[in-house]
Amino acid sequence: MHKEKREMFYKEIEDFWHDLYGTEYALYDVHTESSHIIDSIKEAANQIGELFFKTAPLLRSLDDQTLFSLGFPKDSLPYLRLKTMETESVISRLDFAVTTDQIKLLELNADTPTFIKELFHVNELVCRHFQVQNPNKLEEKKLALALKHAIFEAYNELDRTNYPNVVFSSHDTHEEDKLTTLYLMKLADVDATYVPLSQLRIVPSSTVEEGEHIEAGVYDQYGQKIDVLYRQTYPLEHLIEDEDPSTHEKVGHMLLTLAQQKQVAIINPPSAFLLQSKAVQALIWALHEHHHPFFTKEEHYIIETYFLPTYLEEDTFIERKQAFVKKPSFGREGDTVEIYNEDGIKIDEDQHKTYQEYTAVYQQFIPLPTATMKTQTQTIEAHIMYGCFLLNGKASAVGIRAGNQITDNESYYLPIGLK
Repeated sequence: MHKEKREMFYKEIEDFWHDLYGTEYALYDVHTESSHIIDSIKEAANQIGELFFKTAPLLRSLDDQTLFSLGFPKDSLPYLRLKTMETESVISRLDFAVTTDQIKLLELNADTPTFIKELFHVNELVCRHFQVQNPNKLEEKKLALALKHAIFEAYNELDRTNYPNVVFSSHDTHEEDKLTTLYLMKLADVDATYVPLSQLRIVPSSTVEEGEHIEAGVYDQYGQKIDVLYRQTYPLEHLIEDEDPSTHEKVGHMLLTLAQQKQVAIINPPSAFLLQSKAVQALIWALHEHHHPFFTKEEHYIIETYFLPTYLEEDTFIERKQAFVKKPSFGREGDTVEIYNEDGIKIDEDQHKTYQEYTAVYQQFIPLPTATMKTQTQTIEAHIMYGCFLLNGKASAVGIRAGNQITDNESYYLPIGLK
């Protein structure tokens, strides 16, 4: 019966992936949380967001070798200091381990966070259905305003006078990516089109074709020059590697060079990528441990309260006999994550190893709390991780992923309501 009810409810939600990879993703259930916990998560998110955004100019001042040691791919170094917008990241997401007595930051997804439509849109529909209050009630409107503002701010930086050609793009073969991108495009409520990444054309420098002068730039499938390219789900570390399969040209490089030359504006901006490396947390923790005056006394207290000790080597944890997590500096969905016990013995790992080539970051292990929830077939106890979005660095929608101790791409979306 539960399975049928779930199916009936979710199939009414337009363009939503309630099942992913042929398995259950969105749970037909709601986890109620006190407004005190929600407010505490948002307060933490606001303070942490300010810390990361404050650290971004410091990162831009570092030399290439130091940035390379923080895990940034060599090919990305020429573009890391690009500051194209006032905000460092339009949409980012913080992930937390939340217990009754503490909130600890696991990581910041500054560049291409997913989980957007679930928290900003679907959560309201689930709460209405189960007749509970939605903690994210007003956040969808704020997201719409943030999107619209970002698009026009990015366009204004180009110093152009035409009406902007705004394009939202993603891999059109990936359901979640495509539908997330289309949701954001609709929400932004600007004159924009969706163009799959495979149909974009990059002209690296002005050229003459068939007697016609073509300006350097990025073009849509109709040959129109794109002013603003919105790439919510396409990570910059993948973009850097991108090659044209037929010509073997480095199209990612060409695109970022065009952004550098103000031939196109990209959102999220390249500065979001600068905060994406998990090694940035190691840098913040190192400054904190050395009582560095870069952070104020209040900021040191925030780091002490919310951050987990994070390093670029595991030695400290081995010496202190503390359990730790090994993560790639760039990685998503728990991919390539490993957990070690206090003796330095691996006790858990994600089976995927996509991000092995990236610099590793070592973070103190904190067990995720568990909660009871209903799946299609049974009631289960699963680990829960809280996410809180930042819009232009300010706390917004909150939500829960449920699953294993390592939150991977097989985790559930567990809707959240207010007690």
